[in-house]
Amino acid sequence: MRTSRSTALTTFVAAAGLAGLLAGCGAAPSVAPAAAGRPTHPASKGVDPQAPTGAAAPDPAARSVPVRLRVPDIGVDTPVMDLGLATDGTVEVPPVRAHSPAGWYRGSPTPGQLGPSVLLGHVTVGRYGDGVFLKLSRLTPGARIVVGLRDGVSTTFTVDAVRTVAKDRFPTRAVYGDTDRPELRLITCGGPRTGSGYLDNVIVFASLTAVSPAA
Repeated sequence: MRTSRSTALTTFVAAAGLAGLLAGCGAAPSVAPAAAGRPTHPASKGVDPQAPTGAAAPDPAARSVPVRLRVPDIGVDTPVMDLGLATDGTVEVPPVRAHSPAGWYRGSPTPGQLGPSVLLGHVTVGRYGDGVFLKLSRLTPGARIVVGLRDGVSTTFTVDAVRTVAKDRFPTRAVYGDTDRPELRLITCGGPRTGSGYLDNVIVFASLTAVSPAA
């Protein structure tokens, strides 16, 4: 399983050109840059995402597609849709529409499996206004993220770090590369606005801290 996951991620990285990930983010000209949250320093905010947390991770969860994402500290409670690759080889993004959900990139592990599971969402959605990840950059280390899976299992992650990076310096390997524990990445746009979108990506790095069995 680890080999096939590595192959899938390598294929995705080669095809997607991640510097342009969520390039437009459904940006609405009427939304001021500050409305997307204060941009952090391009290097990092919080701790090194690869640093040990000091607590042993629980056993990985079985593979099951994510169906719900909750981030209490920023008021996120959203369904999760599946995302693949678009016809041009770039990663799909959730649709630009009112109440657009977060999306899980199905080329990554499901949340709670070994490796980095990747969820994406918009910061703004065109004329519809705020996106589901509008406040993502406001998360801080220690915040809790809960992902509900289709099999009824609930996986809880703890934020290790939040980074805002220029899109042309997207840390592909840190986001999509193999890890020795179950981890989570939440990704959206951020930083300064341009006519076509945002210049940066906001990336949340989190590690698995609990797995709750189905009721």
